[in-house]
Amino acid sequence: MIRTMFSVMLGMLVAMMVMLGLEFVGAWLVPMPTGQLGNEADLAEIVANAPTAKLVWVLAGWLLAALCGGWVAARLARVRRMGAAIAVGVLILLGVVLNAWMLPHPLWMLLIGVIAPVPLAWSGGRLAVRGIR
Repeated sequence: MIRTMFSVMLGMLVAMMVMLGLEFVGAWLVPMPTGQLGNEADLAEIVANAPTAKLVWVLAGWLLAALCGGWVAARLARVRRMGAAIAVGVLILLGVVLNAWMLPHPLWMLLIGVIAPVPLAWSGGRLAVRGIR
């Protein structure tokens, strides 16, 4: 049980590293407009006016993070491997919902961001379980 919880935590750590790494590359490829971020309204306006390529890059970060985090969680867990992978997907899903609650996102981005993390984490878990055998 403890090992499964740690596998979920490490899966989330890897997922966050993947997500933030892609965010960093995305910020380098498509920099934010110059100006001051005084409050959340300024950030919400930047997100609302962001180019589609930037939004696709952020979405790819969410999805790749779910796949990689699910793989790590399933690979490290001894029992309930798929449960650990799905737990990572659910946590990423909750993060997407929280992000969408705080900042405006296009509908297509929200739909994919809500539908895809759990199946991708499950797929990552399946890849890890098949690799173990």
